[in-house]
Amino acid sequence: MPNFPNSIINYTMNLMVETRSLAYLLVNKDGCLSAWGGKLAAYGVQNLQKDENVGQQVFFLEGLLPLDDFPLFLPRIKTEYGICADVHLFPSEEGDWVLLLDATLEEMQLSLIQQQTNNSILIQEKLARILNP
Repeated sequence: MPNFPNSIINYTMNLMVETRSLAYLLVNKDGCLSAWGGKLAAYGVQNLQKDENVGQQVFFLEGLLPLDDFPLFLPRIKTEYGICADVHLFPSEEGDWVLLLDATLEEMQLSLIQQQTNNSILIQEKLARILNP
């Protein structure tokens, strides 16, 4: 693991917390919520209950936990509230962690690229029809 100066680590962490709306959940291996924090409200996650099944409280996690000792990354997942998030799940001794990072900007950029690609294809097809009647 690279050794970074504390100033760089602190700056990077602050940047992530501020720009990516970092939020987390800690889930016991029995699937019950143990702890949570960060900007969960940004993802529409509210009214959590400790020691209750996480899949019944955060629906997009249903069936994903517990982990089989391997991390899982789910890019650009839309929550039930329409918020786009990168979801990182990883096991630890405390339980399974779920990290949410805002991916709205990446989703918008990807949609723009897809739209531009579709427009280019349509233009090429139209030109082909005109040039090859």
